[in-house]
Amino acid sequence: MSKIAIIGLGIMGLPMAKNLVAAGHEVTGFNRSQAPIDALVAAGGQGASSIADAVHDADVVITMVPDSPDVEGVVRGEGGVFANAKPGALWIDNSSIRPDVAKELAEEAVAAGFGAVDAPVSGGEQGAIGGVLSIMVGGSEADFAKALPVLEGIGKTIVHVGPAGAGQTVKAANQLIVAVNIQALAEAVVFLEAFGVDTDAALQVLGGGLAGSKVLDQKGQKMLNRDFAPGFRLALHNKDLGIVTAAARQAGISVPLGSAVAQLVTSLVARGDGALDHSGLFKLTAELAGRE
Repeated sequence: MSKIAIIGLGIMGLPMAKNLVAAGHEVTGFNRSQAPIDALVAAGGQGASSIADAVHDADVVITMVPDSPDVEGVVRGEGGVFANAKPGALWIDNSSIRPDVAKELAEEAVAAGFGAVDAPVSGGEQGAIGGVLSIMVGGSEADFAKALPVLEGIGKTIVHVGPAGAGQTVKAANQLIVAVNIQALAEAVVFLEAFGVDTDAALQVLGGGLAGSKVLDQKGQKMLNRDFAPGFRLALHNKDLGIVTAAARQAGISVPLGSAVAQLVTSLVARGDGALDHSGLFKLTAELAGRE
């Protein structure tokens, strides 16, 4: 078992840290607010007063923070991971960030004497709690082999998808698929409600056919109940779709459906709905149909 430092104990990071404790690892966590640190300690982990305090003796350092600038801020600088982790430590970034930033930071980590993999996750809060996340990993074969025993404590489907940055590229594709599926589901629910159909029964039978998906399973009832308590916030999906559209432009390809949904998500965030679950796309879809 490893000594693991995890930086970022949010909706995803805290249950991931708890699962690593349950798997037998020695886990130390740091977060900007104290309550999640206290929750980790109550689950058998340890708390740290700073990033430097968390990582100084760790075999593995995990970062799970919202965006590219957050990751850069955590790993760079005098108080960051690269300046304070012990030589030979492995850095696993479970955040979802720009592929080019992931590649650049991995190169910095290797130059500083660390291993590095970008390993963004999919599965939302429930996947994190259940320890069944899907994890797409970019980095060298050797670093992937080192990371695997740790990642097995938080995920079920763990795949090495290529060199540094590849994990983030696959995660961007994941977020594109999820966003378009959520929007399609929202439109289907509005459609069903407009005809007065028994929506519970309709989603049950749709879920058993080709239209079935994890999005339908996890988000359909939330839409029916108008329950948009966050499992994955619209603001974060907005960030991820920005990564998708920027990377697509860089690659010279068109993502028409993804771009359209990205605009809808941006609209919701701009009007103040960014803290809602991404199933909150239903709100705008219903309003556009005149069925608020």
